[in-house]
Amino acid sequence: MKKDLEKIRECSKTGENYSVGVIEEGNTMVLAKMIAEKTGSDLFEIRTAKEYPFEYTPTTDIAKKELRENYRPELLEDKNIDDYDVIFLGYPIWWGDLPMACYTFLEAHDFSGKKIIPFCTHEGSGMSGTDGKIKRKVKAEVLKGLSMRGSTAQNSRKSAENQIDSWLKGLGF
Repeated sequence: MKKDLEKIRECSKTGENYSVGVIEEGNTMVLAKMIAEKTGSDLFEIRTAKEYPFEYTPTTDIAKKELRENYRPELLEDKNIDDYDVIFLGYPIWWGDLPMACYTFLEAHDFSGKKIIPFCTHEGSGMSGTDGKIKRKVKAEVLKGLSMRGSTAQNSRKSAENQIDSWLKGLGF
């Protein structure tokens, strides 16, 4: 895998979060930055054109409605992925699924011949089968993902880094 052809895509929430309080850097972004540093990858954040609320409960209400309606929010910006062979896709678990913005991104690109390596943050649900959902959504090889509690990413950075090191080693990085 060519490190200069790897990309990190990430959906992450700042503001009020479950279990970790008010944060300035999203749980998933914490992991994305560690992975980017360790692999020499580029970093790109999937962001919606319309921001989510600062508060946790209103954000979860919107996320639940988006999931129920299979809504695809407009993205603030996009990035050409043609020159990338490997894409690390990071996201929080929202109501047992990827955020709908991640589906917007996945559906906007041709992933044929690429490898996607998912990683997610959660507070007890693990991957929630999202790796399988990604496999069904795109024509790409989906490698073994990493799931980590957001509270670990925020409050136990050394433990998070150790888990990432072990995961990346298992993937051949």
